[in-house]
Amino acid sequence: MEISMLNGAMRKWQPWLWTAWLLGFVGLSGLLSGRAIAQGSLDSAEDLDLDPIILEESPVLQRWLDEVPDLAEDIRHDPSFRPRLRVGYAQWLSDPDASGFYLGVEDVLIQPRGLTLSADYQGSFEGDRQAYGLDLRYYLRPLGSYVNVAPVVGYRSVEREGDRRHGPHVGLRVLLALSRTGAADLALSQTWVNPGGSQEVSLTTLSAGYAVTSDLRISTDLQWQRARQSDRRVGIGLEWMF
Repeated sequence: MEISMLNGAMRKWQPWLWTAWLLGFVGLSGLLSGRAIAQGSLDSAEDLDLDPIILEESPVLQRWLDEVPDLAEDIRHDPSFRPRLRVGYAQWLSDPDASGFYLGVEDVLIQPRGLTLSADYQGSFEGDRQAYGLDLRYYLRPLGSYVNVAPVVGYRSVEREGDRRHGPHVGLRVLLALSRTGAADLALSQTWVNPGGSQEVSLTTLSAGYAVTSDLRISTDLQWQRARQSDRRVGIGLEWMF
């Protein structure tokens, strides 16, 4: 009778015993697998034959050990230009005595997918000419593209010999990056101040820049201004890339 009772108890608890055994097996397998993966990562780091300090201080190496990056995608979205602080000399061609200066910031990235902020001021030493404005540009193609197009929206004021015209500033900018990270580029923009109004001003600007160090560029630009009094301005200066 005792043997019969023991067999009955075994049959009653057999499903639970099998379940406990199966859970234990799965848990042990997961633990061993995790140790194997960790060991594999360690082996990959050791295969580099580098000083551990170098590995700890290099985010690039750590990223490659964790996951091989998509370089093509990184290049597409890594900006081919850099934000710049500009300062230079300006000469208005309609009057040989009309010279001055300009300063500003260009293409400060405020949104990772292509929205930038630019602002500038230019004025003659005599005080009879000045212009200033603030613009937003949204680059339509990936920022790493060698050719890019950006609508321009902002505000601008243009004054010459007491004739001041100001208002919304809209247009289009085309950027040709001749080298990566702002080393050399050409840009052409066509914009209008107060478009469609009686105080409309058309501005066509051609600019170029070339880096002489990793952070410093020489730049030049030529601008045509068309309004009641048309004018042209040429500028040459320095740009600090940051």
